[in-house]
Amino acid sequence: MGSSILAGVPQIALAAAPAPKGKAAVAPAPQPATASAVPAPAVPAAVPAPAGQVITSITVDGVQRLEPDTVLSYVKMRVGQTYTQVAADQVLKDLNATELFSDLQVRNDNGHVTITVKENPVINRIVLEGNKHLKEDKINPEIKLAPRQIFTRSKVRADVARIIELYKRQGRFGASVEPKMVKLDQNRVDIIFEITEGPKSKVRQINVIGNEAFTDKEIAAVMMTKESRPLHIFRSGTSYDPDKLAYDQQKLRQFYLTNGYADFRVVSAVAELTPNKRDFIITYVIEEGKRYKFGDVKVDSQLRDFDGSVLAKALPEKKGNWYNAKQVEDTIDQLNDTAGAFGYIADVRPEYKRDPKTLTMGITFDMTEVPRVYVERIDVNGNTLTQDKVVRREFRLAEGDAFNTLQIKRSTNRIKSLGYFQDKFEVKQVNGSAPDRVVLEANVEEKPTGELQLSAGYSSLESFIFSAAIKQNNFRGRGQTVGLSGSISRFSKSIVLSFAEPYLLDKSISLGLDVYRRDYNNYNYYSSNSNTLYSNSTTGFQARLGFPLTEYSSLVTRYTLNYDSVSLDPATYYSINSAGKFACNPLLAGRYLCEAEGKRTSSIIGASLIYENLDNRVHPSKGRTASIGVDLSGLGGSVRYARLRANAARYWPAGKGFIFSVKGEGGVIRALGSSTTSSGADAIQLTDRFYLGEPQISGFDIRGVGPRIVRKTQTGTNADGTPSYSFDRNDWTEDALGGRYYYLARAELEIPLGAGAKEMGIRPSIFMTAGAVWGITHPATQFFTSNQFIATRNSSGQALYSQTNLDGSVTTTTNAINSQTNAANTALGNTVAPFQEFFYGDTPLPRISIGVGFNWNSPFGPFRIDIAKSLLHAVGDDTKIFTFNVGTQF
Repeated sequence: MGSSILAGVPQIALAAAPAPKGKAAVAPAPQPATASAVPAPAVPAAVPAPAGQVITSITVDGVQRLEPDTVLSYVKMRVGQTYTQVAADQVLKDLNATELFSDLQVRNDNGHVTITVKENPVINRIVLEGNKHLKEDKINPEIKLAPRQIFTRSKVRADVARIIELYKRQGRFGASVEPKMVKLDQNRVDIIFEITEGPKSKVRQINVIGNEAFTDKEIAAVMMTKESRPLHIFRSGTSYDPDKLAYDQQKLRQFYLTNGYADFRVVSAVAELTPNKRDFIITYVIEEGKRYKFGDVKVDSQLRDFDGSVLAKALPEKKGNWYNAKQVEDTIDQLNDTAGAFGYIADVRPEYKRDPKTLTMGITFDMTEVPRVYVERIDVNGNTLTQDKVVRREFRLAEGDAFNTLQIKRSTNRIKSLGYFQDKFEVKQVNGSAPDRVVLEANVEEKPTGELQLSAGYSSLESFIFSAAIKQNNFRGRGQTVGLSGSISRFSKSIVLSFAEPYLLDKSISLGLDVYRRDYNNYNYYSSNSNTLYSNSTTGFQARLGFPLTEYSSLVTRYTLNYDSVSLDPATYYSINSAGKFACNPLLAGRYLCEAEGKRTSSIIGASLIYENLDNRVHPSKGRTASIGVDLSGLGGSVRYARLRANAARYWPAGKGFIFSVKGEGGVIRALGSSTTSSGADAIQLTDRFYLGEPQISGFDIRGVGPRIVRKTQTGTNADGTPSYSFDRNDWTEDALGGRYYYLARAELEIPLGAGAKEMGIRPSIFMTAGAVWGITHPATQFFTSNQFIATRNSSGQALYSQTNLDGSVTTTTNAINSQTNAANTALGNTVAPFQEFFYGDTPLPRISIGVGFNWNSPFGPFRIDIAKSLLHAVGDDTKIFTFNVGTQF
């Protein structure tokens, strides 16, 4: 396509060369675009002249874009000077240094000096070819050449080096770049960088020489760089990176210092590239040294309110334990934070007393008070959308307050938790106008806060699920949240409009509003028919006000108004009752569903006391959270109850990336007034009770724990005359009734899989769950074996009369019940076997399960698998081993 730019570049010749007579052409005639080879520039030459000749004039020929005076400004030769060969050569040197010319000549004709130049072409465009793994938006900012600039070979060389360096950072050390030039008319050129990317250079082998205390495998687990293996498809860090090599040396040193090897050092770290430039072999030479234990650990406190001996007793470093440098660093931070909590600014410095004979490391922590420094002002920089007050109100320090490192850390975490800015945010401290003044700078970098999400997934509970949501987390830069979301699946659909104001009227009061409509079909989860038992539609809104009590606790009050409608399918569960009305038949639907049917209004007031000091709300690894909430329904409406719920969780980093957590929750709901209705049923509505099962407690199906009515089909008669029933659960009809009391506990250990799995969002875990739901009024069960008639309606408005035959089966016939239809009875042949209902599961005894979970933030969306085994369960509970959920976002 074009000729190589860097081939055949001549060196500057300072020796004189004979020149042809006459002047060089000022500008060549315009030529069409061509891809012919670029000729090497002529050797700059100076024509010798007799010594002592005085220069009478200097003329510049060949310029196109530059002015002759501009060319003369680059040289030191002037009219009136004596012309010498040295002066002529200096002219060539000066002009060549500008990199504006491809050809230069100096001629002297009896004192009339002529400088003939040929200007370098102008760049028309820059073209990249062959770049697949590095896109143009990554390469172009590194290229210094640009359209409408003057072409120079030195800039091309520099750009080639920069592009190759970019590929080296990606681990592609075999990458090559061939620059080419296409000549155009009007002295213009196109510059083409032909890139051969080559494969990524992997780390074939990591050798460690000098390790005795730890195996190669243990040391390799510490490093970020990993050996490349064919089966390690999920492992990252297998590409060579010089920065990672330096980082790994620090990790090695930290690893040994943490394990007591205070004299450890890395003697050398060498990375060798194989001849084919595809792989690296890294070799570390180390000296472990001796292993030390802690000696005497003391605290020398110069602070008035701190007793060094008392502080020393509380330190984790104990005499006789193995020395741990990381533990010492953490202790320094803890002592600083402790002093900061009491308003002191402390300077904590450890003094080490190494004893090579006893192999002990004594430490004295010197705590001295630093003169108080006050916050002069707080500057917020970099925010283009977000208002200053949104950032300022998260500071735990105000202008004029004494500087406090603990409050600075807290302010940093609060600003990060907003989610409006890039994660790499720190509050910078700058010297103020006086030695005791400091300026706090919040240098933020905003990121998009709007979310438009469309998702589709498959759940073992609800088959296909589709949802859409649009949300702005920083509406108009005020820190407000506005959202609209909706979802639809086989058995449910919902739409929610929400608004949240974290600082109402610029006060520390949060406001939240939700308006929603939710439709839910409760179906027979356990039968192969999956027929709908009842439909529950809820329309309502909730308003919340939150008040901070302390830095980590708050009080949230709320008011909820719901309009609920519970309905049954008339074609399935309705019949003509004794009064001649078309109504729900308890024999078909069950007395519990018939009593739940209807429309009701719930007016609920509630409050929750919340405590939280988690390090990360999305994926916590340290901290605790707890809440207790009370809801009271009966301030108007037709539903009256009081409900109490509480939950708590705590997270511990268990070392080496493991995270252990314990969670617990429980609740109770009581009717205000009589605990039973006039018919003897429980006064708490079916839709207001507590339920347990998937996904709350693994190892059980949805609503698979707790009180339930099981309707078993009669299959015949035993030898003693008692009825026999089917043992196939698919032939049963189950109604989960819920309970008025419940508890649930979960212990989980999250297992790290290395840096590669962490980057991909893979988080496996093992867990144990225990829980129960119980406490409703014992319902009256039904036993249907005698001759009975049931009248229902079909789609034609006809009555269907069912009669039990002598063999126990039921035959359904039709007979017209209106004036338009007088057809005779016609046998339809639909038969229903007799049944008996049983009440199971009303016990507070715990149901316990253990299992393993697998979370993956895949490119297709969140993916979750649970494999759990029920260890303890009650009669009637429905267990389930395998559950999964997967979705996608785009």
